Amino acid sequence: MAALTQAHRIVVKIGSALLVDAATGTLRADWLAGLAEDVATLKAGGADVVLVSSGSIALGRGVLGLPRGGLPLEQSQAAAAVGQIRLARAYEEALAPLGITAAQVLVTLEDSADRRRYLNTRATMETLLGFGIVPIVNENDTVATDEIRFGDNDRLAAQVAVTIGADLAVLLSDVDGFYSANPQTDPTARRYEVVDEITPELEARAGDGVSGISKGGMKTKVMAAKTTTAAGCALIIAEGARSRPLQALDAGAPHTLFKARLTPASARKHWIASMKPRGAVQIDAGAARALARGTSLLPAGVVEVDGAFGRGDPVDILGPDGSRLGAGLVRYTAGEARALIGKRSDQIEAVLGYPGRAALVHRDDMAL
Repeated sequence: MAALTQAHRIVVKIGSALLVDAATGTLRADWLAGLAEDVATLKAGGADVVLVSSGSIALGRGVLGLPRGGLPLEQSQAAAAVGQIRLARAYEEALAPLGITAAQVLVTLEDSADRRRYLNTRATMETLLGFGIVPIVNENDTVATDEIRFGDNDRLAAQVAVTIGADLAVLLSDVDGFYSANPQTDPTARRYEVVDEITPELEARAGDGVSGISKGGMKTKVMAAKTTTAAGCALIIAEGARSRPLQALDAGAPHTLFKARLTPASARKHWIASMKPRGAVQIDAGAARALARGTSLLPAGVVEVDGAFGRGDPVDILGPDGSRLGAGLVRYTAGEARALIGKRSDQIEAVLGYPGRAALVHRDDMAL
């Protein structure tokens, strides 16, 4: 299908019910091997791939002999600690024979809520993808509590997709799409092929999950679709239990496609431009010309810094005459930015006392 084969950056969410056998609490190794082949195919086609994977608690539960159903927080965190190492090893062993290096990335809700940590996560993910690595992302269940949880990996997958500027997210589920009603209880329910706009009426049709070991239901998937499509990322809900689920999707397996109305880049630019600035940086004529060519803003081109902003805050970018050229998310605090005025990138460590990032505002975090 075009949405899959034409995507440049894809986030695939794998639920616990697909990865872990509910009866035994053990890994479905054959299924994972098939998924790894699908990932290799996507990468061979030139796409970046990120996997958002559940399964650590389900695997740890099996090792510890814990019962199905809800667990006390301490037991849930212990199961995650035991299961996470097995989950990471399973992905490594599935992908390595195909020449793919895997990386483990554990996050909490705070990593997206705090702009500084959000930028750190984004920079790390960009670097991993630049090396051709497949990041395996999961919520850090060993330390996360209800107050700092995403709560389900549908929501986490959506946030990861937005963070890395993905143009497609695929939620592999136990159902083959979004239905007008619960198809398990209503034989008249029909599956939506394509959703152009998520309306309140459509949201009201979403129900809750029925799986015994996964948390997400259709409601969370529609919420995820609202998040991604607003950020320029299409989202697909597809049945994932079959062997080679992404290959099946490419061959036309039933699914629901939620269309994005913008590209990820343009949606991000709109978001940055709409934020209230916490300060401003004024640049010289040479830097202004460089920005017009699409480069990042380096400290060498800055002539003045105003405001009291922190790392990750939005700032206005002013031209030599003081006119507003645009806005961006700054990678240094106001104090650090002032210390770096006019400095070359190779002087940053000497000025700050630690290695810093070359750009004051990266071009991906800028709207001109």
